[in-house]
Amino acid sequence: MFLDGVGLGADDPQINPFAAAELPNLQSLLGGAKMLAGTANYAGPKASLRALDASLGVNGLPQSATGQAVLLTGRNVPAEIGYHYGPKPDKATAAHLQDGGIFGELTRGGKGAALVNAYPPGYFQGIESGKRLFSSIPLAVTNAGLSLFTVEDLLASRAISADFTSAAWGERMNMPEVPVMELAEAGAYLARLARNFDFAFFEYWLTDYAGHGQKMAESLRLLEQFDIVLGGLIAAWDPADLLLITSDHGNLEDLSTRRHTANPVPLLLMGNQTLRAHFDGVTDLIGVAPAILSVIG
Repeated sequence: MFLDGVGLGADDPQINPFAAAELPNLQSLLGGAKMLAGTANYAGPKASLRALDASLGVNGLPQSATGQAVLLTGRNVPAEIGYHYGPKPDKATAAHLQDGGIFGELTRGGKGAALVNAYPPGYFQGIESGKRLFSSIPLAVTNAGLSLFTVEDLLASRAISADFTSAAWGERMNMPEVPVMELAEAGAYLARLARNFDFAFFEYWLTDYAGHGQKMAESLRLLEQFDIVLGGLIAAWDPADLLLITSDHGNLEDLSTRRHTANPVPLLLMGNQTLRAHFDGVTDLIGVAPAILSVIG
């Protein structure tokens, strides 16, 4: 589960919604603690939390395109091209995703991998017309020879909406035929979807939008909704499997700025403790993809 723009911030409820919000399901994974910089590194019976460096020795604030490319490839893309870049990949960043990153590696190895988000018709129309560019994650998926899921996949219960419940399809895209789920139901549904693949990837970009908006009330509402989804996901999750939650750069954890932050990002691991141990030496974004490949074998 990829949460765009989420770092580990200070225990300051004036600027950090993770410090202000009561998130019982997330906190239950962390022994009652909140997901803050001071909580990492935590290892408990339910979950582990590590702090990952997203700056990677490169000047400037981490950005989405290069940060996501690092997560997908296990290569220090900002160092190799000489800068952080985003939100959409430029030519130099895109070159690192030509082989599909982790999606390509797994697919070539005969494993089942998928980006389980469903995309609306307007998204594909924008791509085809050239008015919209792929971000790093769907670019890697398509370069791996995999298809992005559509509204037909959503209706056939093969994919999930980026807002979890599918409410946006009716409210914003005039597609009332898409059924709306309750938040906890959406979490359980996501757990069931994941069982169809060796590696299932879900992208949640609303966190980054909320961070740029700098609105505490909206950010709290978003996190509280996410926590309900997480509760449903936890209840339905197979403890033999591994759930990984991470991000590409900081943002939402510091609403005092509209910009990204240099804060470390979380690596939250839930499930099988033996599988969690594959990440024991991971300290930055570079180590995530190799550890996932190690887990999957």
